[in-house]
Amino acid sequence: MTARVGEQFALHRAVSDVEHLLAEFLPPEGPVEVVHDPATGEWAGARGGGFAFVPLWESESLVGVYAPEWNEVEEVAEGHLRALIGELERRWGAHRVVGMRVPLFRRVAQEPMPPFFQALCDNDLLGDLAVWGPVPGGPHGDDRWVAVSLNQSDGDAPFVLAVAVADHPVVELEDD
Repeated sequence: MTARVGEQFALHRAVSDVEHLLAEFLPPEGPVEVVHDPATGEWAGARGGGFAFVPLWESESLVGVYAPEWNEVEEVAEGHLRALIGELERRWGAHRVVGMRVPLFRRVAQEPMPPFFQALCDNDLLGDLAVWGPVPGGPHGDDRWVAVSLNQSDGDAPFVLAVAVADHPVVELEDD
């Protein structure tokens, strides 16, 4: 569960959260710190050297939910992702897709990967990324890369729409 549990999706709020994260200072170095909501203890994001990510929306739990209801929740979640991508494309132009297949395989094989991808995997953010960048951000208008994704850690888990911001290019990892 995330700090967004129980909230209805609102495109304007999601875009505002993207803009807020884009404007934040990203420490260039440091360990990954998982952030929890102080009131609920639920997962509220993570920060590491040169990146941060937060949940934007979470569906209801899918424990005991089967087709066609499960499919309906998936369609709603994918609709939220499409709406957010559409709004961000109006601002920054077309996105590019960065697949998470290689990081997922490296996670399963317990092989090393860059901290940005390791942190995404450690937080079960395994959906392919829609990426823009560089776009101006940070306190001084520095180049940033923005990625959004729709994630589900297993079939019973809720869908989680998340945003990541990095101070370095977000590029697909190559197969070794």
